[in-house]
Amino acid sequence: MRKFVVDCMLGKLARWLRILGFDTVFDCSLSDAQLLHLARSQGRALLTRDRELASKGGYLVKSGDWEQALKEVLDAFHLKDKISPFTRCPVCNSPLREIGAEEAKLLVPPIAFARATKFALCPGCGRVYWDGTHLKRMELIVNKLGGNHER
Repeated sequence: MRKFVVDCMLGKLARWLRILGFDTVFDCSLSDAQLLHLARSQGRALLTRDRELASKGGYLVKSGDWEQALKEVLDAFHLKDKISPFTRCPVCNSPLREIGAEEAKLLVPPIAFARATKFALCPGCGRVYWDGTHLKRMELIVNKLGGNHER
């Protein structure tokens, strides 16, 4: 599975790569040199909009639109058949763990618990995710990008 490190200019791209299931480091405190070192030492592809940084070992993302940039990266790295949506935390990048209703009942708002059928917990940051209306909108985008991927 392809892993990425993404520079600060591409935050929304980083979030969506995570939503699609790709291990993606995004940390605005890292310098260009640190981004390059991280990419090389961990076998990650460095994604950037900075031409100079790209010339040192990164992939230059050409599109300024996040959705087009995401399509560009999926095509450039041949990833459409590797999409595994909703398996990583879009905030901290940790793999999500599905949880049962009993555990979820203690962690989500009552209205969400009453309506949702699936729940996932991020062991990294403690966020809980469920299949609400926001997920339906995200599924539409995922399906546009690479086929039918429903949670």
